Amino acid sequence: MTDREALRHVQDRIRALGPLDDFAMAAATARLDALTKPPGSLGRLEALVVQLAGITGDPHATFDRRTIVVAAADHGVAGQGVSAYPADVTPQMVANFLAGGAAINALAALVRADVTVVDAGVARPIPDVGTPVARLVSVPIRAGTDDMTGGPAMSRDEALRAVGIGLMVGSTVVADGAELIGVGEMGIGNTTAASAVTAAMTGLPAERVTGRGTGIDDEGHARKIDVVSRALGRHHPAPADPIHVLAAVGGFEIGVLVGVLLGGVAARVPVILDGFITGAAALIAAALAPGTERRCIAAHRSVEPGHAVLLERLGLRPLLELDLRLGEGTGAALAMGLVDAGIAIRDGMATFDSAGVSGPAGVPDPGRR
Repeated sequence: MTDREALRHVQDRIRALGPLDDFAMAAATARLDALTKPPGSLGRLEALVVQLAGITGDPHATFDRRTIVVAAADHGVAGQGVSAYPADVTPQMVANFLAGGAAINALAALVRADVTVVDAGVARPIPDVGTPVARLVSVPIRAGTDDMTGGPAMSRDEALRAVGIGLMVGSTVVADGAELIGVGEMGIGNTTAASAVTAAMTGLPAERVTGRGTGIDDEGHARKIDVVSRALGRHHPAPADPIHVLAAVGGFEIGVLVGVLLGGVAARVPVILDGFITGAAALIAAALAPGTERRCIAAHRSVEPGHAVLLERLGLRPLLELDLRLGEGTGAALAMGLVDAGIAIRDGMATFDSAGVSGPAGVPDPGRR
């Protein structure tokens, strides 16, 4: 099956899913309302449980098997001075993920999640770490994208290849038993690509969606906005053709994340988005397969201005707001802790009947949504 055929297949599967499962959501709501608390009093934890039921079609779903997929690649646009860190950091951090020394490793261990790292186009050799603690999927398209200000970041075939790799990775982690998927990324220069993707998909100007990424100064920020503006002016990527957007101004890791999202959604596995870059991938995925966004969970809202914009466009309300801006899937891991909390409430609390506690006296709870 070609990458194009694989994409069409998953698009058809997502289309066939239709809306979230109303029956499962009603059953989950009934269970929560029977517990010893005012209905809706645990707020968005309850809403999360209901959403998970709607995505999976199972009001009693558990999520013991978790995987966080971290896609990594380099960006030619990094040569424009848009990051506070050199491109050497990408392979060094991939090695750190594999060795177990990164923030994502610590947080993934906390929430009992495996880490799968995908080398989609890291430009330099990844240092050897001996026996890795995370799984590496090495499928580099080539050694980083081209500079988007001089030409397209990648060809259309390469963009489809990146999505196809993501579909393969998503299918593999589902086949291995993953019941919950988190997504993250690594790649020096990728907030520039995500800013350009967000601007292209929303029609907003570069200055509205471009932030400071790794912490660049005012001069660097102005240069970054100019880079995004020039790339958009050169390619004129239109949201009606999301593969062209990806090819013109995206990144190999963003394309892989698009495929992972689509593959997880098609399998009715909840997918937790991390930050800005994974959100940019979700914009493209939702344009390719409308309804994908309903089956994704936004872990947090970062300090990147484009992140708030794209979450609003996707209609997703983030679970957390902690001023995170690391990436790697760290926000997704934290959100898995909230999934644990919601499931603990659903399965661990007594009902009014079982506890012998008097239920509501028929007066509607004014705080219930």
